[in-house]
Amino acid sequence: MKSRSQPQRYSEIEAVRLVWLAAFVSVFSFLYYERHGDILLYGDAVAHINIARRIFDSQTPGLLQLGTVWLPLPHLLMLPFIVPMRLWQSGTGGSIPSMAAYILSVLGIFRLVRTALVGDGESAASSKVIAWAAAILYCANPNLIYLQATAMGEAQYLAFFIWALVYFAEFVGARNADAENTSAGNTSAGKNASLLTKSGFCVAAACLTRYDGWFLAAVLIVVAVVMFFRRQKFDGESHQKSSAFPRTALIKFILIASAAPLVWLAYNAAIYRNPLEFANGPYSAKSIEQKTSTINPAKANLYAAASYFLKAAELNVGDADWQGRLWLLLAVIGSFVAVFAGARILLLLWIPLPFYALCVAYGSIPIFVPTWWPFSRYNVRYGLELLPVFAVFVPVAVSLLVRSAARIPRLKFSRQPWQGLAAFVIVLALGATNYALIWRDQPICYREAFINNRGRIALEDQLAKWFMSFPPDCTFLMYLGEHSGAFEEAGIPLRRVINEGNHRVWKEPYDAQGLWERALADPAAYANYAVGFEGDPVWAAAKAGHLTALVEIHTSGQPAAAIFQGAKQQNDRRRDTQSR
Repeated sequence: MKSRSQPQRYSEIEAVRLVWLAAFVSVFSFLYYERHGDILLYGDAVAHINIARRIFDSQTPGLLQLGTVWLPLPHLLMLPFIVPMRLWQSGTGGSIPSMAAYILSVLGIFRLVRTALVGDGESAASSKVIAWAAAILYCANPNLIYLQATAMGEAQYLAFFIWALVYFAEFVGARNADAENTSAGNTSAGKNASLLTKSGFCVAAACLTRYDGWFLAAVLIVVAVVMFFRRQKFDGESHQKSSAFPRTALIKFILIASAAPLVWLAYNAAIYRNPLEFANGPYSAKSIEQKTSTINPAKANLYAAASYFLKAAELNVGDADWQGRLWLLLAVIGSFVAVFAGARILLLLWIPLPFYALCVAYGSIPIFVPTWWPFSRYNVRYGLELLPVFAVFVPVAVSLLVRSAARIPRLKFSRQPWQGLAAFVIVLALGATNYALIWRDQPICYREAFINNRGRIALEDQLAKWFMSFPPDCTFLMYLGEHSGAFEEAGIPLRRVINEGNHRVWKEPYDAQGLWERALADPAAYANYAVGFEGDPVWAAAKAGHLTALVEIHTSGQPAAAIFQGAKQQNDRRRDTQSR
């Protein structure tokens, strides 16, 4: 029997063209948004950059500045790029890892489709057309184009997610080829085990980027274990010794994929004395929901939660109800086609759906969409996690419809090249129509950031102007959780700011010797200026210490802010007057 070859991937020239295309889109869009001051619209983007900055620019620098709620890898990846003051102030340093991830994910989508479809009997020409269409749909999505220009983590997670599936799919294809070769007497024991290891490392990186990765790790581990035992059963019945799925490769994959969540749990247990500090601690989503009484229209309703997530996903690919529904319908059709074509591995792209349905229903993470109650925009960007589903399965469905139409005698385009060209043109037309309408009204992720953060940005602009008018060596006391962007905009190093991160976090609930606690007890003795927001610890400390408010700032949708004068500043002001 003739041995079966491994799945065909793509030529080098195809990879180079894709990388250049994605790089052009990435850089051009970044320059556009940076010029218009839009890369720091999301408050989370500002927070990510400043968490990374505090690792080396702080009164108490070190890795403990990473905190607990957000996973550490995005902050570590942007760390070298925000050392220069200019890259920190502009937010450019936080965008660089996202842009690189975007480029890699475009290539990953193409490679995943070529691997899954060619490996399961699809003709090379047809799979090439579908792969290119999928890569272009993914690359050209306006919401992804905007988010990859920012310090948000969506682009990075999608890259790790896609490449984890790429290597996993390639391993499955190679395993099937090895199994066939083994039955023919041609053994190649374990030579493709490295593919599963690479998938494990991508899963681990995803686990350290977003909590979505934890669910991804669990699903892939279960799938790998089931595949292993099915192969063992088959080999036992046929009295063969398997070389297609080595036990050591499976064990290594499980250890690598599960290591990242275990390390994070251990970190929280060692530092915060609570392995689930990120989930139920004072800065967790659960705690914030309780403090702010945030409504959740899908609370404890799994069906409603899935519906809100799917609607958010539709709004990320189509700006009108019928467009989003059409894309979802085509994606479902394409999924069934993949099952019957033997490319079931592509169904793993749907993993975000059950994860976010569970999170919205039971995990204190609401999603608001403008078309459903409460008719607002909040966490709509989470729907972008299903972009790979639309990018892959819509071309698959269109290709099926074209092939079905080609069987109609009157149409007379039964030749394969014409079918591929027709499918490619239809997919491009569909994508161009939807994406043009999105660009006309601005991507919904951009609108979400702009609308929800107008008050914060206005407040930080005013604070930054005041900060820049103060002496260059003055120090501040401020809670940075909400408005660290004011110091970033003013170009004031964070080592001049005493904040909530300047204490020993393992001393709960109060560190008597912590710099933060000592400064709150006597603000005037530690800082030239105390910046408080109504109701926060600095505001309360300044009022208790009877500090004089130099200015109060009132901004729509934001708590009142005040800059209080510290006692030490009296001498600084006299010295500044004498120098003039």
